[in-house]
Amino acid sequence: MTRLPAPTRRTRPPRRSEIPPSGHAGRASGAGSVLGAILDHGPVARSTVARLTGLSPASVTGHVAQLLSRGLVRESAGTTGPRGLGRPHVPLEIDTSRFLVAGTHVAVAHSTVSLMDLRGRVVAEDRRPHLDNGPRRILDDLAARLPPLTAAHAGGRQVLALGFATGHRVDPAAGVVVEHPHLGWRAVPVREILSAATGLPVHVDSHSRALARAEQMFGEVSTRRSTVLLFIGAVVDGAFATAGELHRGPRSGAGSVAHLPLGPGGSGDTESCSCGRTGCLQSEVSERAMILRAAARSLHVSTFQELLDHAMAGEPRAVALFRRRARLVGRAAALLLDMFDPECLVVVEPGANRLPECLADLREEVGMRSTVCDDPERAVVPSSFTGSVLATAGGAVALGALHTDPLGPWPALPAVS
Repeated sequence: MTRLPAPTRRTRPPRRSEIPPSGHAGRASGAGSVLGAILDHGPVARSTVARLTGLSPASVTGHVAQLLSRGLVRESAGTTGPRGLGRPHVPLEIDTSRFLVAGTHVAVAHSTVSLMDLRGRVVAEDRRPHLDNGPRRILDDLAARLPPLTAAHAGGRQVLALGFATGHRVDPAAGVVVEHPHLGWRAVPVREILSAATGLPVHVDSHSRALARAEQMFGEVSTRRSTVLLFIGAVVDGAFATAGELHRGPRSGAGSVAHLPLGPGGSGDTESCSCGRTGCLQSEVSERAMILRAAARSLHVSTFQELLDHAMAGEPRAVALFRRRARLVGRAAALLLDMFDPECLVVVEPGANRLPECLADLREEVGMRSTVCDDPERAVVPSSFTGSVLATAGGAVALGALHTDPLGPWPALPAVS
């Protein structure tokens, strides 16, 4: 179990004028929009919240009273506005002293349990390898790991809900992992199992949509509006959000980009993809493909993390593999930019997120191939959560549900009067 240092994903807090007033996916029209404005701009006066949300001052006052009574926001000690001109404005901010959300993420080889405060900051995480891939074994293990993590790091704060994220097809409404071929999961009732095991409200989604939601809630300013998110790991998938909404699709399959054809340029030194082809995105850039390609170059590693460590230490063969990967991801990114024309494409890929030359290669590839992206430096950005991606994904599922409906039936919160 690891206690994390203070987040370092921003070099400075965003200026209020930089943050769009309506960038949260699925935000409710009333209390949710007020809570979101306070998250974006706090400490912030009620009058500013009214301007940002378009709600009347009376409506904002009512919603704030309910959020205060639930312990989700608090009045800041400071005041805003010029002194000596009547009653000072008492600014509002998110209250991080009373509640947390828990997150769980299931990857192909390991799983992560995390705690996150109501501003989206990861408090602690616990990552462990799978003993086997059986869904019941993994889910029971996640539930068993949560109480000791909470006891060690919650600091007296109560856990409101549990979020669950994983790759491939996930149905959030049903709380079911529809299909995860890498794990061999099909129609797994995650919400039902985890709710029974933990006694918490459980919210379920794909890790790509969860990370896109996290970008909209508390990511860098540039990722707040229409966004495509491309996740490159053991699983390759994506998400698309526009006008404050995440697109899921009628079969929960939106973002299934693993089998996009990349065209000529494949090396032929990896196995065929699960789709039976070579040259698709997953067969060329997944973690397994990278390990196999390293072995073909006499760079033998047992895990992807070991290969990444070599690259970060400057090992030439490892660096070359990650730069090649960045070029191939750039091809897919260019296609997605042309297809969706978002304001921003977020790349969740360790090389582009940690090695400057990889991000430069990826952007250069986008510049050469995209017909609509005229500024790859601005349009293609790394994840806001480098170093805590998987811990953020699970927590963001729960926190997103809270920010969508903060006055809903949350058992740990006081009833709304």
